[in-house]
Amino acid sequence: MKYPSVEIISDCFIKPKFFSEEAKKPTYLSPWDLAMMSTHYIQKGLLYPLPENKDFSITTFLDDLKDSLSATLTHFHPLAARLATIKLQNPPSFAVFINPDNSPGARFIHSSVNLTVADILTPKDVPSIVHSFFDHHKAISHDGHKLPLLSVQVTELIDGIFIACSANHMVVDGSSFWHFFNSWSEVFRSKRVHDLLDHIARPPALQRWVPEGCHKMITLPFTSEDQFIDRPKRSLLRERIFHLSTGSLSKLKAKVNYECNTTKISTLQALCAIVWRCVTRARRLPREQETGCRMAADNRKRLSPPLPETYFGNSLHSVRAMATAGQLQDHSIGWAAWRLHQAVVNHNDKVIREFIDSWLRNPFVYIVSRFFDPNCIHIGSSPRFDMYGNKFGLGEGLAVRSGYANKFDGKVTVYPGREGGGSIDLEICLTPDNMQALESDEEFMSIVTC
Repeated sequence: MKYPSVEIISDCFIKPKFFSEEAKKPTYLSPWDLAMMSTHYIQKGLLYPLPENKDFSITTFLDDLKDSLSATLTHFHPLAARLATIKLQNPPSFAVFINPDNSPGARFIHSSVNLTVADILTPKDVPSIVHSFFDHHKAISHDGHKLPLLSVQVTELIDGIFIACSANHMVVDGSSFWHFFNSWSEVFRSKRVHDLLDHIARPPALQRWVPEGCHKMITLPFTSEDQFIDRPKRSLLRERIFHLSTGSLSKLKAKVNYECNTTKISTLQALCAIVWRCVTRARRLPREQETGCRMAADNRKRLSPPLPETYFGNSLHSVRAMATAGQLQDHSIGWAAWRLHQAVVNHNDKVIREFIDSWLRNPFVYIVSRFFDPNCIHIGSSPRFDMYGNKFGLGEGLAVRSGYANKFDGKVTVYPGREGGGSIDLEICLTPDNMQALESDEEFMSIVTC
């Protein structure tokens, strides 16, 4: 389908409302941050209905968004900076950090498109035009040397508004991304008009974590940027949202725990297990082909002592369960779910610190073509993130959507369902043939509500 173009009406840069002495200092990055240098920006946004209130003014609304964004950036000031690199000679290496000097701030774009909310939500697949609702299309995190580390794009539809954020993945992980988004919504809601600092319920902990004894400015042992910069190329994909109701998920969880004679397997682990099995079947892999399911795991609570929940930056790791295609089909879903459960349980302080120590001895940057096995599925995001609590005076959002970034065959993104109660939406990206096979898979479609 041919869609109308998204037209840029205006754009500007937003700086923090106040600059503390701390905000004027560079922020040195952790191993988790530096490893993200060749990943895309995180791109997530919410679609809202246009208010029926006749007094609603888009001009006033945009001004309020900008004012509240400026106040929020006072707390999250690294997002208003840029990346900088120091090249060292003895030995040859790079030091990359967040530099607040001479940055114009975060970008704010106002755009419009001649489409309705139904044009976005009605099609079976997510329309490709949604990618145009986000700035920094195809940008990787290293581009943050020249591009803003945060860009907000507000797109007017005929009967709706889409608020999108593109945030540098060296600066935030999913938890930090939604922490910022939630705080921005909180400041907007407060509508405080004064020259004082706006307090927020959960101030970010901005100090980056590195192991004890490690220098705060970590160097990368590369002689050329070509050694760590990769721009992922992807094949043609279909992107579709699958909704799973609270009832359907409760039955699935009960089923897999019964099969394993346990109560320990979580709803998400059960869901990931059936998706792993059904996508593997849709791919028609040979029985002996090894497959895997990777899940993003938050390290904050797993470290000892733990990091604060409000730790701002990357603190995640990919845990993995492996099995052959034949094993997945021969055993129960509970068998696969238990393997995922064990992978999650075994991800502890010792494992995290061993990974960091290994990385410090031999630093690397995640390269999509090397890190992401085409026979695996990769689970990102979390149903625990507060997405629909961000209302910005528009009421509850109608849907969460994402941009082009970080998508490939087998990428599965988990969102909370709009109605709450433990419901989940899955955004699944597959090649057209594999998606068609998944849509015809009776086992998978039996748990899907719509």
